[in-house]
Amino acid sequence: MPIVVKLDVVLADRKVKSKDLAAHVGITEANLSLLKSGKVRGVRFETIAAICEYLQCQPGDILSYQKDS
Repeated sequence: MPIVVKLDVVLADRKVKSKDLAAHVGITEANLSLLKSGKVRGVRFETIAAICEYLQCQPGDILSYQKDS
């Protein structure tokens, strides 16, 4: 998949625990783990907005596009 999730990097940079982010966003830690690993097929803009609000970042900070080689 050409969309790469960099959420784990942003979490580490900001020293935020996945558990705290999941609680703020209103998703389970299991679903957050799937999102971090890129194993989800879709994510709501509402969820991305809540993540960005909590981490004080832009969507481009946690998602990137890499063209397949």
